[in-house]
Amino acid sequence: MPRSVDREGVLRLRSEGAQVVEVLPADEYEWMHIAGSVNLPLKQLERETARRLDPSRPVVTYCNDFQ
Repeated sequence: MPRSVDREGVLRLRSEGAQVVEVLPADEYEWMHIAGSVNLPLKQLERETARRLDPSRPVVTYCNDFQ
């Protein structure tokens, strides 16, 4: 079930075994991201790219947007 969490919540979920996925483009991911996150840009997110994720673990997606 989707829900919103803040950065501290994302870090807590990561420490509990969740996969953290940054959905911004690769260049923005390189600029700043949460350590240990996976970059799957939203515009490239499809069945094939999502196979990089472990289906047995929860997934947290985030967008590090500072606008």
